[in-house]
Amino acid sequence: MKLLKSLMLAAAFTLPMAAGAAQAATPGNALVVAQNIDDIVAIDPAQAYEFTSGELVTNIYDRLVQYDAEDPTVLAAGLAESWEIDADNKTIVFNLRDGAVFHSGNPVRAEDVAFSLGRVIKLNLTPAFILAQLGWTAENVDEMITAGDGTVTVKYSGDFSPAFVMNVLAARPASVVDKELVMANEVDGDMGNAWLNANSAGSGPFKLGLYRPAELVRLEANEDYFKGAPKMKSVLLRHVAESATQQLLLQSGDVDMARNLTPDQVDGLDGDVKVETFPQAAVHFLSFNQKTDSLTPEAVWEAARYLVDYEGMTNSIIKGQMEVHQAFWPKGFPGSYDETPYSYDPAKAKQILEEAGIETPITVDLDVINAAPFTDMAQSLQASFADAGINFEIIPGTGSQVITKYRERSHEAMLLYWGPDFMDPHSNAKAFAYNSDNSDDSYAATTTWRNAWAVPAELNEMTKAALTESDPAKREEMYVELQKRVQEKSPIIIMFQASYQVAMGENVSGYVNGATSDFVFYRLVEKD
Repeated sequence: MKLLKSLMLAAAFTLPMAAGAAQAATPGNALVVAQNIDDIVAIDPAQAYEFTSGELVTNIYDRLVQYDAEDPTVLAAGLAESWEIDADNKTIVFNLRDGAVFHSGNPVRAEDVAFSLGRVIKLNLTPAFILAQLGWTAENVDEMITAGDGTVTVKYSGDFSPAFVMNVLAARPASVVDKELVMANEVDGDMGNAWLNANSAGSGPFKLGLYRPAELVRLEANEDYFKGAPKMKSVLLRHVAESATQQLLLQSGDVDMARNLTPDQVDGLDGDVKVETFPQAAVHFLSFNQKTDSLTPEAVWEAARYLVDYEGMTNSIIKGQMEVHQAFWPKGFPGSYDETPYSYDPAKAKQILEEAGIETPITVDLDVINAAPFTDMAQSLQASFADAGINFEIIPGTGSQVITKYRERSHEAMLLYWGPDFMDPHSNAKAFAYNSDNSDDSYAATTTWRNAWAVPAELNEMTKAALTESDPAKREEMYVELQKRVQEKSPIIIMFQASYQVAMGENVSGYVNGATSDFVFYRLVEKD
């Protein structure tokens, strides 16, 4: 089986290798990446909602406006080269750039943009809520988004600032697909969804050359990209779940980049290898499903905050990969709350539980992604929570298995992470501080609904008020207050903010890894 897989991976490149090489070497015009990619559930931009999926969508598709490789902190022109905003009438007119083409050779038209945005709403899959915030429904979206001669007119409803709307339109599900190609592959009214989960129809710097779930992804350069062809002819993402194997592959020269190394492995690297660190917007949390009776008392939530060995983990198993952060909006972004009032104090946790009359021991299943550093973190939590009589039974699974279980609300406790869907504090506020309908048939892609937490009405109202506040300074203050409230009383215990270390060959340059998975860019990568 190992030999077969090696032959398949070699065949993924139709490039000759030097005969008689003493050490493995990757092709000079291709980037080979070792990465755990088994979190992918979907790659259709209208459905993709996983971290690795976001990386693929960003490199394959374009949006009207987007954060790009040159500076992932700045919202820039994408398929639209200019726009006019009419805030009073809640309308934005986008002027499309000339000459942009899809990978199929079809020109990018206003009709494609209107179709793509409307398609997300009509399919109503996981990320549709991001665009639906603008008041779009399956019934009105064709009137709210209209195509003209080289222009797209976008209307929205709701008390939003135009800046918020532009950030929504820069989000992953706003990616533009090739209408003619997608609809040519429609089956049973799915608007090409099944086909797009195995193929691509974008205009971005890369096109999908090969996709084998939980095995490999090959991206091929788009030589006609409007910002210029990528430096690399291809990028191969090899699924390598074990971080130790990633390290060996990197140091043997079989891959150019390793994306999931542990701190110890990073410290142990030698040879022609370098490590780059990228601040991330993802926050890591432990959550308690409120369908589990033993996890519903607020005393359990409070005690849990004192049973995390924050410093112990950041000084060892997640050193260089995470820092202590206990609020839902990441540090370094406007509106963040950076106080960390909780520390490891099992005696205090025991006292909280005793005073509330909580009977221990409590046994809880803890779902975790079966990869570093998550399994190590789960074992740390298992040891520290046991000090107060809360016993975790660790249930490891692939990324897709864990996430699917989470979305079904069938877990008990969950160790996971969350990144904003777009760079506005409302993205995380809605996920951690809002849940107006907790019923099973009212699915919402939020941590609150997935943990069955019926958020208090006051927090729901505060979240809505912050969204509509027009004064920037006051709006930031409102989000800070929201974070304080959630930090104090919630079944979701936010522990860390990610920083991301990527190991790569000394000859690799130009790799860009912004604050979220939507800001991972391969277009500028080159090898000396």
